[in-house]
Amino acid sequence: MDSPVSKTDASKEKFVASRPSTADSKTIRGCGLANLTWVGVDKVELRQRLMMPEYLRLAMRDCIKRKDSSAIPDHLLLPGGAVADMAPHAPMVVFINPNSGGRHGPVLKERLQQLMSEEQVFDLTEVKPHEFVRYGLGCLEKVAAEGDECAKECRARLRIMVAGGDGTVGWVLGCLGELNKEGKSHIPPVGVIPLGTGNDLSRSFGWGGSFPFAWRSAVKRTLHRASMGPVARLDSWKILVSMPSGEVVDPPYSLKPAEENELDQGLDAGIDAPPLAMAYEGVFYNYLSIGMDAQVAYGFHHLRNTKPYLAQGPISNKIIYSGFGCTQGWFCTPCVNDPGLRGLRNIMKIHIKKVNCSQWEEIAVPKNVRSIVALNLHSYGSGSHPWGNLKPDYLEKRGFVEAHCDDGLIEIFGFKQGWHASFVMAELISAKHIAQAAAVRFELRGGDWRDAFLQMDGEPWKQPMSTEYSTFVEIKKVPFQSLMINNE
Repeated sequence: MDSPVSKTDASKEKFVASRPSTADSKTIRGCGLANLTWVGVDKVELRQRLMMPEYLRLAMRDCIKRKDSSAIPDHLLLPGGAVADMAPHAPMVVFINPNSGGRHGPVLKERLQQLMSEEQVFDLTEVKPHEFVRYGLGCLEKVAAEGDECAKECRARLRIMVAGGDGTVGWVLGCLGELNKEGKSHIPPVGVIPLGTGNDLSRSFGWGGSFPFAWRSAVKRTLHRASMGPVARLDSWKILVSMPSGEVVDPPYSLKPAEENELDQGLDAGIDAPPLAMAYEGVFYNYLSIGMDAQVAYGFHHLRNTKPYLAQGPISNKIIYSGFGCTQGWFCTPCVNDPGLRGLRNIMKIHIKKVNCSQWEEIAVPKNVRSIVALNLHSYGSGSHPWGNLKPDYLEKRGFVEAHCDDGLIEIFGFKQGWHASFVMAELISAKHIAQAAAVRFELRGGDWRDAFLQMDGEPWKQPMSTEYSTFVEIKKVPFQSLMINNE
């Protein structure tokens, strides 16, 4: 995959390891964007660095509005095209989710428009990421194809900032991923202004875990750093959920009906596979979890959707979330239930493929584990590192390697119950290590459990289970990697 910068700037840019050190991650975890020691950034110089020429901004705006990448008014095109020197050093667009960050969304949007231009700030309630990719970038490519060197350089140097939570960032990355499928070069790298609750993607690449109080000056510094930050790579993972036909499921936004049920044929599902199956597919960047933590998240999201006035910001969200953890048995299984039924080994089998291996192997589900997580990033659950910083001798003993978010491997671990999870998230102990794999298949079968609960990058859903046939959840690495701006 080509670098998203021009050849003249290629020597100045480099791809860097995207997993910060332990000391750095602790600094990042506790701070937001305001944790930047930086000299004053001149507003005029920043604007010149980021703002595209007016004729290109207006052309992109019109194409997106008309949903046609060729709908470029003739009066906006310069005769003979513009020269490359007219292109800014780091042309940038920002997507903002006004529903994130509590009351800050609308005022942050206004501030961003002041620092850049109105046409380069996109409200996600008005312009969707796929519309920008199809019509906005398509407009730039069309103008460049007609000999406009400025448009060509803007397209090659373009960077994107996302003001929102992990779900919003994943939405944008997924839309940009379509460019890889089309064989396009110069995929824009993405940076983050953290407005969500967990902000683990933001933390993993140095953009902090919260929206700072001194946000006006912090945003200006953030845009400056985003214009010059090095580019890192991020693995993404495709999930396929195959279930018996006739089951009623309400999948999250990130899961779509799959055209084909493409379970890996190297592992025969045998008689457990339903004769007729339906499938959903999606992509995640941070984690997939199955079990009690997903059940708590499902209850929280249901409450937030039905009573949105209760969830007004990150602090109130976390308080409500903790309350659900207590009431749904995460910390103490109700006495009326058999604790054995709470262990996932009663309903689950796990098969994995190790790196550079074509064969599937079954691994045991540890006893009393009530939640299993497949994790891609360094940061999980608002900045914790449950996999831990493992010693070399332990890695060698278990057949593991040091975990990175661009290594083509995903870490699988378990939580026993809420108390165990709490100590893990406080980094007093490590989670229950299960495996490190290049591909994973979870097989779920009902019985005393009618439903399982799953969540993917913070989006939970209730998964019905059959007592006759299995439901399969298969995870494989996406062939291409996403590009992220690393805030060193």
